[in-house]
Formats: sequence, structure tokens, C-alpha cells
Amino acid sequence: MIIIIDELNRHKYTSVLEDMYRLRARVFQDRLGWEVNVQDGKEIDDFDGLQPTHVVCIDDEGDVVGCMRLLQTTGPHMLADVFYSILDGEPPLRSAQVWEATRFCVDTAKLSGGKTRNSISYVTSEVMIGAFEYAQKAGVLDAVAVIDPVMNRVLKRSGNAPYDYLGTAKPMGKVTAMAALMDCSDERIESIREFSDIRHDVFASEEEVRQRRAKRELRKQKDSDQPTGDLHDYFEQQLRDANDAEEVAAVKRLIQAVADQLPGDL
Repeated sequence: MIIIIDELNRHKYTSVLEDMYRLRARVFQDRLGWEVNVQDGKEIDDFDGLQPTHVVCIDDEGDVVGCMRLLQTTGPHMLADVFYSILDGEPPLRSAQVWEATRFCVDTAKLSGGKTRNSISYVTSEVMIGAFEYAQKAGVLDAVAVIDPVMNRVLKRSGNAPYDYLGTAKPMGKVTAMAALMDCSDERIESIREFSDIRHDVFASEEEVRQRRAKRELRKQKDSDQPTGDLHDYFEQQLRDANDAEEVAAVKRLIQAVADQLPGDL
């Protein structure tokens, strides 16, 4: 399921963001060999400090398995400030109705092949659906993405082909980079849903996120056979972030459900 994380709610999803940055490090540095900045196992760049929106996919076990970053093109963005040679001297796009999509990745080490629920294809489609539906609601008409030829083929195969390209493809380090344009239209979203057979609402509620992340912490707890300090910290943070009595009650129900699965007191 998809979590939308922006400046308004990022304080609720600190651990999710940390796992997202770790996934990016494993993909971009370890697997793809990109020259990216990794510290403490997390890949974070200057554009992460510009209040982007992150589209994050968590699986049934609460693990981060996919993500994408959305950034307005009215300010600094990667196509304008890093990959500008692709544009062949043309000015970069600048519009409140055009967002840049970057740092897309999925956990290929955990996910399977095929098109099942826990597959690379399924998570890719879920992230794309979440990104386009969220962008639509924000009044965005188009997305521009810096991709490589492999990703271009993936998009074409999954009912999400770019409708145009900017400039020309250029070698960038170990990969070839190209700038693709995709409209945030109902037709595109329906095409991705048709390909993936995803018909449900992809967005997770806060309570669903709590449940899945608590399941993850519980699994880590059982695997490590360590004291329950991390679980205490997790639930204390959830209680601090609760906005009203209903959310507090939801966290307390979750605490009790987890406590019932642990020996002794939580």
C-alpha cells in the first residue's frame, strides 16, 4: 500500500523515511553503482531538503519495498540542475502543473518476478498509480522523469509509456539518461490498473500503516530475541503523533494486539 509523505506529515513517518533512504542506497549505490551520497547506509541528496513529496510503498509485513520522489519544477530540480545536458540547450520546464519524478526504485532483493502481489511489477504499478492519483488531486497535469533505457522499456510494457521526450539521451556515468514526459490523466492511470489488475484504493490509512509497521517491529523483536525497547519507542511515538482521541484509542488497540503475541509484559 502507498503512503504519501510530505512536510505536513513527515514527523509521523520518520522510520519509514529512514527505511526508504536505506532502500535507495541499496538500489542506487550497491546494485546500480551510481555515484550517490550514502551516509550511515542511507542515500540522501540535496533535493531531499527541498520539501519534496515521497510516494512510498510498504508491503503486508510493513517493509518499505518501493518509492518515488515528486518535486515541483518551479524551483531547483534534477533535470534543471544536474541532468541539464539532456535538454540540448533548451530551458528546463518551469510550471506549478509539472512535477519532476525521480529516485524511483523497488526492492528487487525481496520482491519476486511475475505479476503477483509481492512482485516487482505489482509494486512498480502501485507506486505509479499512487504518484499519478496524488498528483492529479494536487492539480498537476504532467510529470517529467529522468530515466534510463531499461526503465523506458519497463514503462512501455506496463501501460505507462511516455508520450514524449525532452532533448536527447546522454551518457551519465555508467548509465544513459533521458527525460520522459507522462501526463497525469485518467487514461494513463486506468492503463496501469488494467496491466496490473490493481482495482483497490492503493493509499494506506494511518491506522493501516501503524498496524503494518508494528508487525514489522514485532517480527524484528522475535528474530533478535532482544528486550522490547524498540517497540516501546515505536508506540510512544505513535501516541505522541496521534491527533485526537480516536487515534489514541487506535494506537492503544494496536499495543494490546501486539502485547498478546509477546511473552511477558510489553
